[in-house]
Amino acid sequence: MSPPLHPAAVLYQGAKPFPALPACEHYAGSEKTIRKALQLQSELLADGLPMFDVTADCEDGAPAGREAEHAGMIADLLLHADNRHGRLGARIHDVSHPHWRDDLNIIVDRAGTQLAYIVLPKVANADDALSQIAALDEIRRRNNIECEIPVHVLIETPGALHEVWQIAALPHVESIDFGLMDFVSAHHGAIPGSAMRSPGQFSHPLIARAKCEIAAAALGNGVIPAHNVTTELNDPDVARDDARRAKNEFGFLRMWSIHPCQIQPIVEAMRPDFAEVTEAAGILIAAQNANWGPIAWEGTLHDRASYRYYWELLRRAHATGAALPAEARHRFFPAATE
Repeated sequence: MSPPLHPAAVLYQGAKPFPALPACEHYAGSEKTIRKALQLQSELLADGLPMFDVTADCEDGAPAGREAEHAGMIADLLLHADNRHGRLGARIHDVSHPHWRDDLNIIVDRAGTQLAYIVLPKVANADDALSQIAALDEIRRRNNIECEIPVHVLIETPGALHEVWQIAALPHVESIDFGLMDFVSAHHGAIPGSAMRSPGQFSHPLIARAKCEIAAAALGNGVIPAHNVTTELNDPDVARDDARRAKNEFGFLRMWSIHPCQIQPIVEAMRPDFAEVTEAAGILIAAQNANWGPIAWEGTLHDRASYRYYWELLRRAHATGAALPAEARHRFFPAATE
């Protein structure tokens, strides 16, 4: 008798699987803060996998005039034993900065196979993003790097927002991120500074519209929408509340952190509710028992359309360290039970 089919093998035939990314992306600029973040990354695990990514920042982290040295430091850390989980990415300079190509050359030439992703900031339109993606691919080819290097694109300008659907459809893009503060600044004072923080960032019409457009474009193209930072550093509950609203009201599935104290609150807020996890596990177990044909579950019909929803929910629960029913862990995440 054949073993039961895993949902990942049966639910996406002919379609691109949705990316599986940690719910938090932590930014660090200096060597000291990147090393500390990598250490914390190895401590906050869900079944041996990190619950957050670390992004090493060339854009805001590099001292002026020392951009090459900074990029070299990031390449060294990508190759270092501290990067034991392979979930270290890098944000390069924007396309208007004279050093962005050197950032890519230094990091990808030396450590491209260890790079989790590249973040492209301040694109003005889809062509800006495409030019940097084309440069990334050329460097990959030159170095015979066969593995794809995913791309995360920051939406920080009105022009980028206008073309966000085209940007989300570009090759290698797996995340569309919102850069709130630069976006507000790009409106020349027309949006008040209060919209850079809560509650204004969720209630100002232009900001709420931008968040809706970004989430819709990302999800419509099968990529992850990532929410902007919380600037409040002294009260972790602010980051938790922001993450909860970003997920529940706007559909974001990932959020930036700029201080270690924000990481766990963000992950917890992005975690599905226990009742949802229990329901998803029960439906998927019954579906697997029915060889992924239609089932009736508590008086409701379910088929592969709803199975995909519950599988994505269960994957997010697992990635954020939520408690899973033992049978669901055994069936769908067998590596975690070995």
